[in-house]
Amino acid sequence: MRGRWELSDEQWEVVEPVLRPQRRADKRGRPWHDTRAVLHGVLWVLGTGAQWRELPEKYPPFQTCHRRFQQWVQNGKLEECLRRLARHLHERGQLNLEEAFVDATFASAKKGASASAPPAAARAQRSSLSPHVTVFLSPYLCKALRQPSASLWKRFL
Repeated sequence: MRGRWELSDEQWEVVEPVLRPQRRADKRGRPWHDTRAVLHGVLWVLGTGAQWRELPEKYPPFQTCHRRFQQWVQNGKLEECLRRLARHLHERGQLNLEEAFVDATFASAKKGASASAPPAAARAQRSSLSPHVTVFLSPYLCKALRQPSASLWKRFL
């Protein structure tokens, strides 16, 4: 089963040409971790806002993901990858950064408080937007690409 931050096969086909690893001409060195798995680890960190060392074990080591993230940012591959992914999601109506927001507030109900609405009204309809919206709005990504978050989405579309 595909995780929340993992790309579908169709999405992977869009970004794979950009991230295809270049092997050494002499064929020496250790084999690289799967590029798709590393990208999924990077998207997990960008989407959750967690620290690199908190990366779940199902992804490659956090050192590998972080090193490749830095390489991809420096040589512009991450930006191109996200641009292609944003275009792909936008064309399918799964990404609209003008209307997306992230809110982490939590208000708990006090014991004995009166019900202000029926329980069914509390469950709002879920958005059909891709979970990758939070990746594009990640402060970590904005900092890495040195862009203010308000104008970051314009670079991708």
